[in-house]
Amino acid sequence: MQLLPHRYPFLLVDRVTSFEPGQSITAYKNISINEPFFQGHFPIKPIFPGVLIIESLAQAAGLLGFATENITTDATDNNTLFYLVGVDNAKFKQPVVPGDRLQLQIEVDKVKRGVWKFLGTASVDGNVVAKADLTCAIRDADL
Repeated sequence: MQLLPHRYPFLLVDRVTSFEPGQSITAYKNISINEPFFQGHFPIKPIFPGVLIIESLAQAAGLLGFATENITTDATDNNTLFYLVGVDNAKFKQPVVPGDRLQLQIEVDKVKRGVWKFLGTASVDGNVVAKADLTCAIRDADL
């Protein structure tokens, strides 16, 4: 929580399991039926929304970027954020449902002048459920 500005109910990374600065991060999100959006996202057959899979990947990418740059978001004098500025090649292969553990794998593709390109893969039980190329920009939050 020192590295991400997100808080409940929008914090979508539960734990980081591996981290290589400037290279990659692996994390996960436990999908619980108690999540507030399940009341309206197909109550008869709850499915974790695809946009939230992308957001989970983006938050993991933000963790990788913040940790690599040694930036904490809990400092009162820090105004730096990683903004999600692009999503390309998003593919959804199977639904994610309550009870699943969504594994988030992010790899740095390239970094240039504060713009980071990431390759993201989300999986459940070793099966890829979604992939996307993410672009994030590190910027002052006051902009």
